[in-house]
Amino acid sequence: MWQEDEDAQDILPQDQCINTAQYCNTLDNLRDAILRKTWTQLRRCVVLQHDTATPHSANLTQQWLQRYGWEVLPHPTHRPDLASSYVHLFGALKRHLGGIAFETEGDLVDELKNRFAHLNLDFF
Repeated sequence: MWQEDEDAQDILPQDQCINTAQYCNTLDNLRDAILRKTWTQLRRCVVLQHDTATPHSANLTQQWLQRYGWEVLPHPTHRPDLASSYVHLFGALKRHLGGIAFETEGDLVDELKNRFAHLNLDFF
């Protein structure tokens, strides 16, 4: 669903790391995108998979998740530095973008949005 809703996509500027407040804002945007699609989806539990990054494990994030009843799956123990979903998604992106030189950061962002918009749900 997120690839169809640009408001639910957050791309940080180059060399900027996400912090807890930004991550909670991303969760707000995702929740709003789900509500725009269909409010009935929020009657069921939303399930996320987090790693142990600070924005994911911070008290503010945990309070946000508890307030909205979203469930978090435990991170796989065999590869704590990389979620399996990242391997699949970013491997495909790396193959798609390999060798392309972008003139600007905006060109890269546009290509990423275009790529996400054209992914089929069965890709995930």
